[in-house]
Amino acid sequence: MIGLLREALEAHGGLDRWRRLGSVRATLVSGGELFAAKGLPQDPTPREMTVRLHEEHASVAPFGAPGRRTDFTPGRIAVENADGVVVAERMEPRRAFRHHVLETPWDPLDRAYFNGYALWTYLTTPFLLAMPGFEVEEIEPWREGHQVWPGLRATFPAAIASHSTRQDFYFGPDRLLRRHDYHVDIAGGFAAAQYVHDIVEADGIRLPTRRRAYRRDDDLRAIPDPVMVSIDLSDIRFS
Repeated sequence: MIGLLREALEAHGGLDRWRRLGSVRATLVSGGELFAAKGLPQDPTPREMTVRLHEEHASVAPFGAPGRRTDFTPGRIAVENADGVVVAERMEPRRAFRHHVLETPWDPLDRAYFNGYALWTYLTTPFLLAMPGFEVEEIEPWREGHQVWPGLRATFPAAIASHSTRQDFYFGPDRLLRRHDYHVDIAGGFAAAQYVHDIVEADGIRLPTRRRAYRRDDDLRAIPDPVMVSIDLSDIRFS
């Protein structure tokens, strides 16, 4: 294992602790220009996000109406009632985004798919990089003001749904995550730089509670306006 990855895993709580946990729940408030551009502006209602840690599965509730929730895996997205009755469903949901550009409208299942893979990625970072099938290499560090953040580039396995196949992760001197770069393939492939803040410890795991994603230019610099996606997490509970 690459030394930087080992240090990052340890800084975020350690693999031994991570492997003893199975899932995480958190209160989620999200927003940003991306959803408005897709015709689905996000309201500020708090929702509960549930993620399995060692397989790609996620759910958020309520979704669309009280008593409804999403059920996400890479090969299926669905909206269900509280009793598990399926309200809407799409198999192989990634196919629905072929030929999408940034301005292409999303339907609720598109939004649910994005939410599922994105929050699964965020709530399992950096530990997902130690899962089978991930290829990780060290890259040139990013200079943020007077700080130098060393970086890792991960190539995601085909079985994992996420923003893009290659994603970059940058860590501070304490080896905690500071920035996450990727392309949003299902929205025209625009380049994003996501900054993370307000790291907390929950059940022995350290993770950011505030994320802000921006478009980035050819020099990898974030374009500060507008905020494309905002995510605030609270009441994080692992089990």
